[in-house]
Amino acid sequence: MLIVNNLKKTYDGKKYVVDNVNLEIENGQIFAFVGHNGAGKTTTIKSIVGILDFEQGEISLNGLNLKDDETTFKKQIAYIPDNPNLYENLTGIAYLNFISDIYDLNKAEVKEDILKYADDFEIRGRLSDQIKSYSHGMKQKLALISAFIRKPKLLILDEPFVGLDPSAAFKTKEMMKNLTRSGSIIFFSTHILEVAEKLCDHVAIIKDGKIVVEGKMNEVKGDKSLENVFLELLDNE
Repeated sequence: MLIVNNLKKTYDGKKYVVDNVNLEIENGQIFAFVGHNGAGKTTTIKSIVGILDFEQGEISLNGLNLKDDETTFKKQIAYIPDNPNLYENLTGIAYLNFISDIYDLNKAEVKEDILKYADDFEIRGRLSDQIKSYSHGMKQKLALISAFIRKPKLLILDEPFVGLDPSAAFKTKEMMKNLTRSGSIIFFSTHILEVAEKLCDHVAIIKDGKIVVEGKMNEVKGDKSLENVFLELLDNE
């Protein structure tokens, strides 16, 4: 379980951009985290993965507190931002092997997984090319492969479908579902509310740094669409 308890974050020491955020996400869930630009989504995410420090609150995964053992905590998670920065002078396969070495993964299993995911994303023939020759969509696919080969306990994805073709987007959704079947959590941030509605079990909507709605997807949206619920919240500003 991922627990975010009373999380607060400010950049100027005055206004909280994340203000008392509380979340509990069960193992095996695909959790949608949505909000308008500047609502606090990325700041919350970067706090959870340990990129940003925060003034108040606690974050734990399966009982391990982030600040108690940051290294062990980070070994359990994978984070793919909306614009992943990769080592562009490496080839695709060298980058994936580098990730495998950092996390001390089983080499035989990783080799099999790399080939499987590369075939799924139709980039196997480009793994020997330097990453700087890749399109944005290919870089996104490589970043996703680097996450899935680790089988993380928590996978955080920020706009993962940007730049992906329809086939790759479909296969990514299937990979996400397969990962949760092993008990992992997927924390999924997107502006594509129709995708979130169809894919995710639970949802939280953040507005001005505060969680304004959180719960099971079908209960949050009721007989409306998630898009309608979201727009109604914005209209009430």
